[in-house]
Amino acid sequence: QVQLVESGGGLVQPGESLRLSCAASGVTLSDYNIAWFRQAPGKEREGLLCISSSGVRLSYVESVKGRFTISRDGAKNAVYLQMNSLKPEGTAVYYCAVRRFGCNSAQAVYPYWGQGTQVTVSS
Repeated sequence: QVQLVESGGGLVQPGESLRLSCAASGVTLSDYNIAWFRQAPGKEREGLLCISSSGVRLSYVESVKGRFTISRDGAKNAVYLQMNSLKPEGTAVYYCAVRRFGCNSAQAVYPYWGQGTQVTVSS
């Protein structure tokens, strides 16, 4: 049974950083493609970044390029989202998701999801 658990969210001020973690069980993340999504209040869930099984990193949202980074730790079977220079519009629930075949920014193609972690960026 695949289980994903996000952690690391919280309340931060604009300009600060956070690192989110996605811990997995029931699946070896290095064999899968892992993406981070976020859903802001009243908005649709959007795909942010993905790291493929071969380690290729893809970014889907222009506004986070250069500020958000995805990484993977095979030994810990975890994926991370490093978020720097956070902005108020970054307030959202952040999710990790995995799929077997290729990175994709569409949420519908990911069969496995975590429960999400809340990030609030406010002064």
